[in-house]
Amino acid sequence: MTSVTGADAVVLVGGKGTRLRPLTLSAPKPMLPTAGVPFLSHLLSRIREAGMTHVVLGTSYRAEVFEDYFGDGSSLGLEIEYVVEDEPLDTGGAIRNVADRLRADDVVIFNGDILSGADLGALVATHREAEADVTLHLQRVDDPSRFGSVPTDADGRVTAFLEKTPDPPTDQINAGCYVFRREVVESIPAGRPVSVERETFPGLLSAGARVHGFVDSSYWLDVGTPEAFVRGSADLVRGLAPTSALPGPTGEVLRLDGASVADGAVVCGGTTLGAGAVVGEGARVEGSVLFDGARVDDGAVVEGSVLGSGACVGAGAVLRGVVLGDGASVGDGCELLDGVRVWPEAVLPSGSIRFSSDA
Repeated sequence: MTSVTGADAVVLVGGKGTRLRPLTLSAPKPMLPTAGVPFLSHLLSRIREAGMTHVVLGTSYRAEVFEDYFGDGSSLGLEIEYVVEDEPLDTGGAIRNVADRLRADDVVIFNGDILSGADLGALVATHREAEADVTLHLQRVDDPSRFGSVPTDADGRVTAFLEKTPDPPTDQINAGCYVFRREVVESIPAGRPVSVERETFPGLLSAGARVHGFVDSSYWLDVGTPEAFVRGSADLVRGLAPTSALPGPTGEVLRLDGASVADGAVVCGGTTLGAGAVVGEGARVEGSVLFDGARVDDGAVVEGSVLGSGACVGAGAVLRGVVLGDGASVGDGCELLDGVRVWPEAVLPSGSIRFSSDA
């Protein structure tokens, strides 16, 4: 990665993560265990690797959790400051809310739920070479119809911000990472909700400001849904997504302290086994995330699922694409399929739920 000098980093981590409930009932989304460490650790490792050391976290929901864990950032080679939103201010308002903590002329803004392999140094270099007011990381995706698209001209200038459409004119989407000149941050209205996507960026375009695009096709994933969260964690474990924060070697499984796998069990697909997690005899766990103390009993099958802290899966049960909250218990022989979410401490008796007559 190209090194960045003379830029601040701002990470927006104020969201409630409602799409990831029940996991986010106990922790903010950026603090969920992801490939063995809080998700935010992976992003901070990328920021530090790029040469940025001054980081401001814009927090709101469960704000104290971030400072309790990361402190002043010195253990990561960073200087971290925290700014709390008293009321939700949306993306632009959250950026404006940290303006008084900024020191550098250039500010790199990150949405706290994006996993990206973009070259941050090249992004900032592009911004400076273009003498841009704002530069957006634009990701090329196979299906841009699911996102708003952002076309650029031959010189790389952004020409429009388009809403979702069945037939978008470009495969470039807003990837949730921006470089702002500090003066532009200070020009955002203070003390009220502001959307950068719907207000700030279109307003800059109409005012004739230089809004530039850094077009990229490296690894990129929004981990805001359970399916994407599981995939992102597995990609980090397998080395497909970049990080310097993985607490172990890349491979098919990341096993934290005290995790145990019985004889005849298969654990693969980038699965993370949290501290003290247990996988019983003959069980199969593939591409999943087991938080600390989770248990999968003999002969059970767990695929593409998240098991919260202390959650239990009974013998012979089958879980595919499922989220279990902390302390939830799925009885022997149950079958739970795509999209099922079990709330914390809930107990499903043996054989009580099935999606087929013969699992």
